[in-house]
Amino acid sequence: MVPVAFISAELATAWPQTGGVYIWVKEAFGHKIGFLAVWLLWIENVVWYPTILTFIAGALGYVVGGDLSNNPWFTAITINVIYWGMTLFNLRGIKESGIFTSYSVIIGTLIPGAVIILLGFGWYLSGNPIEIPMNLQNAVPDVTSLASLAIIAGLVESYSGIEMNAIHANDVQNPQKNFPVAILVTLIILTIFSTLGTLSVAMVLPPNSISFTSGGIETVAYIFQKYRLSYLTPFVGIFIAVGALASLSTWIIGPSRGLLMAAKYGDLPPFLHKTNKKGMPLGMLVLQGILVSVMSTLFIILPSVSHSFWILEAMVAQLYIIMYILMFAAAIRLRYAQPQVHRPFKVPGGSIGFWLTNIVGFVVFIFILVIGFIPPSELGGVDLRVYELIQIFGVLFLVVAPFIITLFKKPSWDEIS
Repeated sequence: MVPVAFISAELATAWPQTGGVYIWVKEAFGHKIGFLAVWLLWIENVVWYPTILTFIAGALGYVVGGDLSNNPWFTAITINVIYWGMTLFNLRGIKESGIFTSYSVIIGTLIPGAVIILLGFGWYLSGNPIEIPMNLQNAVPDVTSLASLAIIAGLVESYSGIEMNAIHANDVQNPQKNFPVAILVTLIILTIFSTLGTLSVAMVLPPNSISFTSGGIETVAYIFQKYRLSYLTPFVGIFIAVGALASLSTWIIGPSRGLLMAAKYGDLPPFLHKTNKKGMPLGMLVLQGILVSVMSTLFIILPSVSHSFWILEAMVAQLYIIMYILMFAAAIRLRYAQPQVHRPFKVPGGSIGFWLTNIVGFVVFIFILVIGFIPPSELGGVDLRVYELIQIFGVLFLVVAPFIITLFKKPSWDEIS
């Protein structure tokens, strides 16, 4: 997250025009590669939507009961109902969407996160049995195989997206000093919540019963049951679902508006240029919805909700990583090809800091790209051949797709000369 934040902040302050990664990569490598970069940012979000919606369905299904959180039909139907509902809501405009997101993050992320952490450590301090041995030997992760490390690929999605915030680096007073401080504060808060929250789940629930999609709410329900407070579980489940909706709402609009800029340069047909009276990208949002509905069928076809969830989660990571590789390569090229462009923020540490940031980023990118094609050992029962075929052909098709689209490009598609 830190290398991405620093590199994207340098690019955003030097090229602050609307379009973000599209403008940055286009400046470095030309129009087609710029289109590829913003396409990857958009399409990985389209692939990601079913995963966050699965999380919402898992929380709601657990609240309703009847093992609905693991029911593929319930998951697929919930994905479609919620996604299309949030799409219609976002067509009302940025103002309404922003208000909903601001309050929902507090209600649905910070409050449930704090509840899970407090309950987990209250459980530990009360002397209850815990499911993970708390000693130095077991603090060392298992690195004996790539399959045991493959779960790391899912973390990419949790820490990605900071490049969206980097666009606002120009609005920060003294960005060279204050932006790194903001990133440090963000990193500390994320680390505390994600680490302590994960420990709470791991201490309370047996490893084999932890679900990819509803582990948090299962932990709350288990502890509430022990303390005879089960009537509070539905409220926390609803809060978690609201927080996930806030995240979904934010990402439904952002990447679509970035791709809309590429569309107006003639990369996509005119029906995808259409906006409503509030300036929302109507054509893009409808196309997103259709693709999400198609991908939701994976939850019906594949053996379990967890299998479908992880396949999409890993694909999101790989597509995002390819986009980040293009962004970092653009930063290197622009640093030396266009040194005259004023950069209100530059990666700290001079040339050494710049190259160290890029090297760390690239090492992580390549590692995640490789292990994303390996099913994690925690998944269990997955057909390796099916998993790898879906990943390889899915990623390959989505990377090649923008070049196929440009083969049909017509002069009438171009709105910006």
